[in-house]
Amino acid sequence: MKIIHVSAECYPIAKIGGLADVVGALPKYQYQLGADSSVIMPFYNNKFTKTNRFTELHESELKLGHDTIPYSVLRAEAPDLEFPIYFIHIEHLLYKEYVYSDNDVERFLAFQIATMDWILSLENKPDIIHCHDHHTGLIPFMAQESYNYKSLNKIPVITTIHNAQYQGWMSYEYLHKIPEFNSKYLGLLDWNGIINPLAASIKCAWRVTTVSPSYMEELKEQANGLENLLAAESAKCVGILNGIDTDVWNPETDSFIIKNYTKTTVTSGKKANKKWLCKEYDLDETKPLFAFIGRLVGEKGAGLLPKVFNEILKSKDISIFLLGSGFKETETELLYLKNLHSGNYNTYIGYDEKLSHIIYASADFLLMPSRVEPCGLNQMYALRYGTVPVVRSIGGLKDTVVDIDSKGFGICHQDVSIASIIEAIKRASDFYDNKEAFNANRKNIMSLNHSWEVSAKAYLNLYNSIN
Repeated sequence: MKIIHVSAECYPIAKIGGLADVVGALPKYQYQLGADSSVIMPFYNNKFTKTNRFTELHESELKLGHDTIPYSVLRAEAPDLEFPIYFIHIEHLLYKEYVYSDNDVERFLAFQIATMDWILSLENKPDIIHCHDHHTGLIPFMAQESYNYKSLNKIPVITTIHNAQYQGWMSYEYLHKIPEFNSKYLGLLDWNGIINPLAASIKCAWRVTTVSPSYMEELKEQANGLENLLAAESAKCVGILNGIDTDVWNPETDSFIIKNYTKTTVTSGKKANKKWLCKEYDLDETKPLFAFIGRLVGEKGAGLLPKVFNEILKSKDISIFLLGSGFKETETELLYLKNLHSGNYNTYIGYDEKLSHIIYASADFLLMPSRVEPCGLNQMYALRYGTVPVVRSIGGLKDTVVDIDSKGFGICHQDVSIASIIEAIKRASDFYDNKEAFNANRKNIMSLNHSWEVSAKAYLNLYNSIN
């Protein structure tokens, strides 16, 4: 089976969030299971593209409204890649140092048209086109309705919603740039009086998946305006839990961390990593270490963290370390706390891949007080490294973390409030003090299987059911 994944991100080429991790792992595990699975994405101006070799496979022009734009298709020749990755190279639109900007309508529209034109040119066409999020949301519509691509409309197109909060809205002034189609099908593009690529994708895709079963159910109640659409299309919707790449996220072989370890050596291994982190960032290694890794945005509950941290550090003898960036006001408040709680708290504003691995290997607990969490990968990374997740029970967090009071292995809370987060931290701290139970739990959670192999098989089964 030949599968082409279409995405704006893919680890290790370009990563903004969890989308990159998924698109960097799912094709790899499908490939290992015998499928001809590949990715096509934009060719950005970044470290990966500057330091690797590429072969040009195709050169042509695309029509973007009245404009004719040259593009090329490249294949990465990087030796470490474990599946084929192709790139759409459009000099003035896609070849940027950033992935996203304030207005990406023409950039991603051109990317999608070039992708469809390239697929049209292939002698050996894919059996499945798998689109990821709104940046690729017009492909299901174009495959179904645009005159240029009618010969492709027998190829099943899958859409995966990684985060329904972002839908790629565009005004009707861009309508003429979408490849020509019969105007009686204009309603497939529209949702609430505006062109909505994610809505169009849900309407036109053969199947719609989300990144966890619970998130699929939650979207029928809260999907930033798409609730009724998802309810109406529920017969073709399914939630498939994301996995993690257990080759990349493996404390036994991870080259980023200070000392490697297994579940039998987890105590000494985490102690060595924690010692390094605490020394580097002026924290006390003898105290339970709580960490937060992620975007400092409302979805993640990050706006509450400054008040949570300030209050809990006054009453509990713990350490806290945060890695992330986002809203400037939240960043400023978090940085200010360093003066108030020196020796117990520190933060790194920004993102550092190596540091994130060290944090997972060092921390005793990972905080995820999310308002919205379609799947969440951080809690799975934490489990893999023997770090106990402290999570709000929603979306993928609900599907992957069971509270210790329910014979589980994590700390769960139901609300996103200062009081509920603090209470969860206190419960975690008390659990840490029960050394025998805490250490046994560490070994237990490292044995949980959240590998992509399980999820990759589920996707292959889905493809086979419609192909």
